[in-house]
Amino acid sequence: MKALLSELPGGPDTLVLRDVPEPSPGRGQVRIIVRFCGINYPDALVIEDKYQIRPPRPFAPGFEISGVVDAVGEGVTALKPGDAVIAAALGGGLAEKVVTDARACIPIPSGMPFDVAAGLTFTYGTSYHALKDRGELRAGETLLVMGAAGGVGLAAVELGKAMGARVVAAVSSEAKAAVAREHGADQIVIYPKENIDSKALATAFKEACGPKGAEVIYDPVGGDYAEPALRTAAWKGRYLVIGFPAGIPKIPLNLPLLKGCDIRGVFWGAFREQEPARDAANVRELIALYVEGKIRPKISDRFALPQGGEAIKKLLRREAVGKIVVACTA
Repeated sequence: MKALLSELPGGPDTLVLRDVPEPSPGRGQVRIIVRFCGINYPDALVIEDKYQIRPPRPFAPGFEISGVVDAVGEGVTALKPGDAVIAAALGGGLAEKVVTDARACIPIPSGMPFDVAAGLTFTYGTSYHALKDRGELRAGETLLVMGAAGGVGLAAVELGKAMGARVVAAVSSEAKAAVAREHGADQIVIYPKENIDSKALATAFKEACGPKGAEVIYDPVGGDYAEPALRTAAWKGRYLVIGFPAGIPKIPLNLPLLKGCDIRGVFWGAFREQEPARDAANVRELIALYVEGKIRPKISDRFALPQGGEAIKKLLRREAVGKIVVACTA
């Protein structure tokens, strides 16, 4: 079988397509023929040895897949060959086949395409955990979403609306604004891609959020955008730290003091490990929201397996509008 491997630390151009032996499922595991692999920011970090997990090389990146079970290990009774599943893998997704824990697999609901399935768990799982468990978002509150046209950002827009919030979407272009509106954003702020004027941006956020500010701020961007966003927090607001593609920000700690607000970290991977029952309940709720038509994952780009590095590069250039996926098998 073929796999796109990281053999040396480096960027997407260091990935190489190789023929590798098929993996065999162990006890409690299944082997999946990978139809699609969702591309996420951790894929870029892990190949540069900058992620929390550092698998031994050579390895294939890819933590989020959809496909069909073709072999089961000892003790697996809930799944069988031929079952279509979504899986949050421990890596290895950019390959024709992958082995993962059977407990990490979810049956794909009837009518959900494989490419959409590959874009559901990581982005929506992260955003739902962020808004529900860490942000404690309530109906009627104002939610400010940074990077609102990217994978996790667009998921946060949809989920915020489904949870009854007023959603202010912050994006970097008019084209991305149109996508955020299409997915339910109530108001838009377009921010510059560089040369950030912190005070001007904070003013724009405050005008969009209203006099009370935003009760919840969802920030998967970081960098120089973080401080203006935090300045928009309402009294006892919750600022959610998701990721840092624009760089790790330095936050003036007088701001949470003056606003009585919280800065809350969001690490969905650790939540899955520490509280698997709550995560499983969240995933069931996400599936129900999809079936009810309340969330509509947007797949903006599809790449073939040999071009998986190009998919990661597009994500790093912050050009993704919705979700990027890689087709690993026909």
